[in-house]
Amino acid sequence: MSIKESHFRGVDLNLLVTLAVLLRERSVSRAAAHLHLGQPAVSGALARLRELFDDPLLVRTARGMEPTERALELERRLMPALGDIETALLERREFDPPTSDRTFVVGMPDWVELWLAPALLARLDALAPRVRLAIVPTDPFRGTDMLELNEMDLGIGPFVRGPAWRRERALRTMGFRCIYGAAPLRAGQGLSLRDYLRFPHVLVSYRGAFDSAADAWLAERGQARDVRYSSARFASVPAILMGSPALATVPAVLAGQWCNSAGLRDAPSPVPMPEFTVMSVWTAARDSDAGLMWLMDLIAALAQGDAAT
Repeated sequence: MSIKESHFRGVDLNLLVTLAVLLRERSVSRAAAHLHLGQPAVSGALARLRELFDDPLLVRTARGMEPTERALELERRLMPALGDIETALLERREFDPPTSDRTFVVGMPDWVELWLAPALLARLDALAPRVRLAIVPTDPFRGTDMLELNEMDLGIGPFVRGPAWRRERALRTMGFRCIYGAAPLRAGQGLSLRDYLRFPHVLVSYRGAFDSAADAWLAERGQARDVRYSSARFASVPAILMGSPALATVPAVLAGQWCNSAGLRDAPSPVPMPEFTVMSVWTAARDSDAGLMWLMDLIAALAQGDAAT
């Protein structure tokens, strides 16, 4: 395919990136935040785009900024091209761990960070001492949106299924364990269903719920547990359990860590709990990103090996 260079005179590729973000965010202020620019700079870029395409592109309405038909057409035609350009740029990038000073943005639920981060940082210190990690919070339901909005380069967690453009790699399948501290159960004593129903529960729910698969199983049998506290974070659970006669059901690897570090006890759950798979997720446009693939391999080895447990 041949191109006419004269058609590109005065066109700044950054303007097209700004247009893509503006169309996605429908807000100058939000676009500025994602682009790490000031609002005046993004407003100026929008003015240049309007002149370039001889169209308002985004107009204010009672519902906020809405794209014109011309803007929607540009979005349909330009976005795939920008994706191809991004892929081409990443393909040319070499990655040398000992010398790289790259920063990776990795999304993890807090329990995955508690599980993997210590070993991961130790490996980075040894293999890539100048590489930096920015860990941002995510959960099973937000992985796809965060990738689409470029809020993370890589996600690690038990994500729900995503669209075809989202790549997935299974890292480890695991189950749950019940954990407790101040509950008056003797060391070595098994956790019976009677005990499970007798003690209050701490539940971790990303959506503020007070029930889970365990409660559905109990309801089918005409029983119910007493969930007293619901939180979106696992990090607070050990302190709560050390000061309260309560139970929590947590991923097995986390239970093992807390028994060692916080003096808690764990036991198999008397209520059947489904296993789940921790995976890494990224966009198809990053398939040729050598640095991201290196980091993903490193995390996979830790998740699957003894270093992570």
